[in-house]
Amino acid sequence: MRRLAVLGSPIAHSKSPALHRAAYRLLGLDWEYTAIEMHGEGLAAFIEGLDASWRGLSLTMPLKHDVLPLLDDVDEMAVLAGAANTVLFDGGRRRGYNTDVFGIMRALREAGVVSVRRGAVIGGGATAASALVALAELGAAHVRVLVRRPGASELAALGRRLGLMVEEARIDDLAHLDDVELVVSTVPGGTDLGVVASEALVGRAALLDVAYDPWPSPLGARWMAAHGTVVHGLEMLLHQALLQVRIFMTGDPFAELPDETSVLDVMRRTL
Repeated sequence: MRRLAVLGSPIAHSKSPALHRAAYRLLGLDWEYTAIEMHGEGLAAFIEGLDASWRGLSLTMPLKHDVLPLLDDVDEMAVLAGAANTVLFDGGRRRGYNTDVFGIMRALREAGVVSVRRGAVIGGGATAASALVALAELGAAHVRVLVRRPGASELAALGRRLGLMVEEARIDDLAHLDDVELVVSTVPGGTDLGVVASEALVGRAALLDVAYDPWPSPLGARWMAAHGTVVHGLEMLLHQALLQVRIFMTGDPFAELPDETSVLDVMRRTL
């Protein structure tokens, strides 16, 4: 039996085990996928202790940065974002991938958001970096990054590498922001931002809130109350997990699965 797991903290709420197990059952694979509570200081020893039965890992906060020094190579998206959420054990090598960017882009496109010129990202962590890369892929030219302490993140430097104009501002700016087409929130579920998004912003911009537990988040509830366009974080989770299944099965994120439409459908039914 091949073994896989999702690692992070907190992890008990994760829907990744249900998503992956559904996919592997349909694909006829007797693979085990579990959830393991893990902090950064224990990650290296955990990985070193894995035996040959392990095929890979999914990583969530706070491990997406911490894993990078432990990898033999990483894909282009992980290099750009400076974060890997997927590890493949392949012939003695540890290969890192970022499937969050794909997950964000696919979730947005399914909701009809196919291009963006001006966007906003809330948060400054690893998922925010992936959101910035996704916005660049969607054609954004200007992104406002809303954080509690401007200057504390590395997103401005990432923006320069991506050819984006990144403007850092305080989260309080959400109260009067009105000139963007898309807001991507990357803060943990249940976070109280201490500010209410402006009516003009909710009426103009779509919201992708990557948090899905609890749902709706305070921000998602604001958009929903105003009948704004909301993309649920579970959609991002679903599509990034599909790419992980490709990687764990084939070693190639671009190799489609047998009857991938059915795989995606059975995964979606677990949400």
